[in-house]
Amino acid sequence: MPRELYIVGNWKMYKTAREAADYIAQLEPRVRNCKGKIYLAVPFTSIASAARAAKGSNISIGAQNVHDAREGAFTGEISSLMLKEAGAEFVILGHSERRTLFGETDFTIREKVVRALQDDLQPILCVGETLEERSGAGAQEVLKRQIHACLAGIPTEDVERVVLAYEPIWAIGTGKTASPKMAQESHAYCRLVVAELLGKKIAEHMSILYGGSVKPENGGSLTAQKDIDGVLVGGASLDPEAFAEIAHNCESKQ
Repeated sequence: MPRELYIVGNWKMYKTAREAADYIAQLEPRVRNCKGKIYLAVPFTSIASAARAAKGSNISIGAQNVHDAREGAFTGEISSLMLKEAGAEFVILGHSERRTLFGETDFTIREKVVRALQDDLQPILCVGETLEERSGAGAQEVLKRQIHACLAGIPTEDVERVVLAYEPIWAIGTGKTASPKMAQESHAYCRLVVAELLGKKIAEHMSILYGGSVKPENGGSLTAQKDIDGVLVGGASLDPEAFAEIAHNCESKQ
């Protein structure tokens, strides 16, 4: 049985609520017949507007972060229940920018994965190495540590809903992209680690996405690889035409 194909856009800190609605109006007819799942992770303030605009379409709206508590005295944070009420269906967790700029650790990311699953938000868990770690032949150690730390001990029925995203940090926003061969090797290793930790059945079922300077020119060659089940797109997802082109270029996976 083929794994699900995901085309995920991460807008980061771009687009107002009005711009989000306008974007979706342009994107929807372009991806209406896409075979893959079309996901957009938008800013918190745009979730409700985007969800309304995407209602009845094949576009799912999600968030870029969540707190690990359901509620509490956490100034400036947002809970999974708040995200769901706004219309979010999934959440990106452990993105390298959250790890490097905001000090998130494997422990805090695991707590967020657990919270998302408990409150029926699908987690997209990001893992990946820096250029220094890759150059020092430590990439596999980093990936194994992150996957183990973030997924160990989660019940089978819950972890089956997790999507993994391999994002080499050295390729995010730099214009550098891992070659399809390099990306495939890392994805295959991630799947091996998941199999060792959670069993072969879960590993074979889990979709693993590639992120890092994904563009219309390279999306199809990446998802053509055996273990790459979609893409997590940053800058190129801000343009509905480019994002739709990526989605269609990746369809050969199905």
